[in-house]
Amino acid sequence: MEARAIAKHVRIAPRKIRIVADLVRGKNVSEAMAILKFTPKVGSKVVEKVIRSAAANAEHNNDMNVDALYISEIFVDQDSTMKRIHPRSRGQAFKILKKSSHVTVVVKERA
Repeated sequence: MEARAIAKHVRIAPRKIRIVADLVRGKNVSEAMAILKFTPKVGSKVVEKVIRSAAANAEHNNDMNVDALYISEIFVDQDSTMKRIHPRSRGQAFKILKKSSHVTVVVKERA
């Protein structure tokens, strides 16, 4: 039995969130929360929120024990990219690519 949660259209680049996701992959939910609480990365708040949501889904929808949950899968996919133009000297224009992400967390119960 598994429960999942997905955060879509997060306005942080996927490579920044993947650094945080790699820290908690395979850990217990309580241990992952402790790690994320003291991680000074911009994506740690987003990942923490999605893990809390997946744990709540497991508890309320599937009647799973929250203390026995672990993160079986966590992955970050790239969302659409907003394109902006930054004017430069001599009439030039540079592109600014603002990337977004989808964060997916799957939790399972340890047997």
